[in-house]
Amino acid sequence: MSSDQLTKTTQGLSRSLLLLLAVVAGFMVSNIYYGQPLLERIGFDLSIPAGSIGWVVASSQAGYLVGLVLLVPLGDLVDRRILITVQVAASAVGACGVTLASSQAALLLAFGILGLASSVVQAIVAYTAASSTPDKRGGDIGTVTAGVVSGVILARTVAGGMTDLWGWRSVYIFAAVAAVVLSVAVLRAMPREQTSRGEARYWQAVSSVVVLTRRNPVFRTRALITMLLFASFGVLWSGMSLLLSGPAWNLPPGVIGLFGLAGLVGILAASKAGAAADRGWGQRVTGISLVALLGSWLALSLGSWSLLWFIAGIVVLDAAVQAVHVTSQTMIVAGAEESASSIIGSYMVFYSVGSAVGAAAVAPVFDTWGWAGASLLGAVFALGALVIWGVDRARLQGAGVRLVRSSQPAGAE
Repeated sequence: MSSDQLTKTTQGLSRSLLLLLAVVAGFMVSNIYYGQPLLERIGFDLSIPAGSIGWVVASSQAGYLVGLVLLVPLGDLVDRRILITVQVAASAVGACGVTLASSQAALLLAFGILGLASSVVQAIVAYTAASSTPDKRGGDIGTVTAGVVSGVILARTVAGGMTDLWGWRSVYIFAAVAAVVLSVAVLRAMPREQTSRGEARYWQAVSSVVVLTRRNPVFRTRALITMLLFASFGVLWSGMSLLLSGPAWNLPPGVIGLFGLAGLVGILAASKAGAAADRGWGQRVTGISLVALLGSWLALSLGSWSLLWFIAGIVVLDAAVQAVHVTSQTMIVAGAEESASSIIGSYMVFYSVGSAVGAAAVAPVFDTWGWAGASLLGAVFALGALVIWGVDRARLQGAGVRLVRSSQPAGAE
């Protein structure tokens, strides 16, 4: 397949380039999720206390956060072909660091580097949003997000299986090799871009998270919903291995990783939500999905005695999270495609903060109150997101009523 076949067309992204971006995004997001089904094994190997093991995942999220703030905005200023290639290649460095880690400090640092480089996922999403035509933007973002969801799911399954066969460090050897191969593929496939913007614009882009949060009500609402959404998401996926590997079930990492396959429904949800957002149904999709997210925790809370209910909860939670996520990204970029990298990067800061909070909070809560406490924590985050959506919905409806009244002639009823 030639580079010319993969380049953008006047109709937006070619199908082949879109699929390549989805594959790369899926592989790179895996770096942040490989460790989740391996927490108990990593903690035992490096003598990390149970109450502190959540920081293994949180450290990668912290690195991801730094990358969102400092690296993703560069996509509005430099050739994104080079930016994405360099970040994908750099993730190999972080993966090698995890492989060689012999202490908790070294492991946390390596995970931080891996998370920093893996923020390339959002550079890919921003490139997709900026390069797509308006009538296809939601669908294209949904396709890339489907790749991301696939990466998250397969990360847990592959990591668990490889750990059972060759130990947890083998997972990160695989990640390093994959990063090198994919960096070459991206360099060959993506079209070159011409840019001539300067340093001052970069610092404006970096500060955009503050500006957007203060001035843009759509961005602010979507960002806050996302922060709580992914805090709830992080509670499940970081706490799951603590439940399933503990006394209740005593499952090995390979079996725990298979539970990620239940999230395959999220791929379909991401695609359908993007198409719905293109039709103007973003608010409706968000409300329904957040109600489903809250309800999923009722099923998940039964996980200490029923794996069937637990799996059902995973299916609903993943579908709800991905539907809201794609809808939010489509809504915040609409009409501002030239700043897509800054907007998506700023939005994903809230994603990263939420994911890190969920991952870090679940371990001590589980250690003290068990899975019931962890389930309540996840439900509280979900309820918070639903409340924010409800308040914003009421604000929009009120604004609509005022607009209708202000357009009526004086004295009209």
